[in-house]
Formats: sequence, C-alpha cells, structure tokens
Amino acid sequence: MIAYLEGKILCKAADGIILLAGHIGYEILVDTITLSVCMEKFQANETIGLYVYYHVTERQPKPVLIGFLTPDDKEFFQLFITVAAIGPMKAIKALTKPIPQVARAIEDRDTAFLSQLTGIGKRTAEKIVATLNGKVLAFAAAQRPESDTASTTPRDAVPEEKQVMVRQVTEVLTEQLGHSASSAKRMIKQAFEKNPGISSPEDLFDEIYQETR
Repeated sequence: MIAYLEGKILCKAADGIILLAGHIGYEILVDTITLSVCMEKFQANETIGLYVYYHVTERQPKPVLIGFLTPDDKEFFQLFITVAAIGPMKAIKALTKPIPQVARAIEDRDTAFLSQLTGIGKRTAEKIVATLNGKVLAFAAAQRPESDTASTTPRDAVPEEKQVMVRQVTEVLTEQLGHSASSAKRMIKQAFEKNPGISSPEDLFDEIYQETR
C-alpha cells in the first residue's frame, strides 16, 4: 500500500495533481488548501512530499490516492470519514477550510460553520458533531490567534534536558498503549503547554491522562 510519495508536480489534474515520483506519475486528489500549496511548489519547481490515503472498494475498484501535507491531516481525514454518509471522495471535497477550524467547529458544535463546507448540509453537519465531538480536540488545539503565535511553544519543541523523558513516554504510548506517533506527540505537547514544570515520566503521564479525560 502507498503511504507516502515525494516528488515534483507535473501538472494540475481534476481535483488534484499529478506527482512525478520515481519516474512514475501518480494522480493524487487533494483538498483545496493542499492544492494551493502544491501549486506554489509547482511554480517554484520544488519537491513536495504527501502522506497518502489509499482508497479502493468493491464499488470503486479503481484505486484512488488522496494526499495530505502532514500525518495529522491524514489522521483527521480518517476520523472524518467515520461519519455516516461521508466517504473519502465526499470528505476530501468538503475540506475547504483549514482542518483546525473544522475541528474547532466540531468541538464547539457549530453546525452553521460545518454547513458551509462543500457538500455538507445541516443534517450531515449534525451527524459530524454527533460522531466526532470530543474526539478532535487535539486537532482544534492547533488553531491559535495570530497575535498569540510568538508566545506559543513550537509543535515539537520540548526542553532539551527533558528529551530522554519524552522519548521514554513516547515509546510507552506508541508501543504499549497503541497510540499513533502523531497522537503521542500531540498529547505530550499539550501536557507541557499546560504544565511546563513536568519533571518526570510519571508527572507527564498524569498530565496526559488529565488532558484526555
């Protein structure tokens, strides 16, 4: 299964791009925001990497590749398509707003905002909230006011003297507790943002579980 592709963009395609990777051109569907980033890379003749969701079913035997700029974007998408009546094709067309904004609307039960997404009516917006409310807070946390940017902790930044502790906790979260690497990073980051004084793995676990309760 294809999970990641890196290369240069040959051209824009219907609802996406054709990416040249290893002398093979892959047609990849992307949301409108990702497409704008891809086109900037295309104009600059730069390489781009995309995390890929591979979609094929009995109803749709032709494989479809859907691309994302980050693992978190792909992870949100995989949650999004668990909503009844939202399949991968509908979902990628619906993501016309930044994912943190969509996640925040879900957590705020803002069906009016969700109804603005392409192909999402009021009833579907209500289904999205009913299915995902309480599950996407970590994605919504990525949205911050621009004026607050300078004072926030970078996504993966952890004090150097605590890196060993963080690696230990990350291993437990991913290898023993079944969290994805991106989820583990988010939980650890949020814990340090709430309590910068964490000084032991036990303290870090306590803060993480407080965050997820």
